[in-house]
Amino acid sequence: MANKALLVRLEAKPGKEGAVEDFLRSALPLVEQEPGTKPWFAVQFGPSTYGIIDAFPDDAARDTHLNGPVGKALGERADELFATPPEISYLDVLANKL
Repeated sequence: MANKALLVRLEAKPGKEGAVEDFLRSALPLVEQEPGTKPWFAVQFGPSTYGIIDAFPDDAARDTHLNGPVGKALGERADELFATPPEISYLDVLANKL
């Protein structure tokens, strides 16, 4: 069971919406190589608001993901793509159906 999760909210800079969508799509192959990251979703909340929702079996898997390639790329491109720093919420999963 996935006991831990993340919700990452991302606000694109004006005119960078397409680049944010491309960035999120390009992250999928990297996440597919992380055995502890299940599920993983890149989502759009509104015209310029995006997010990542993912879940993990434990804190160790969540930390591995945050320190992995996608987390690093997010940090490296934050100033270029986002109007505000990514807002990361650490969540505890109460129930799920995967």
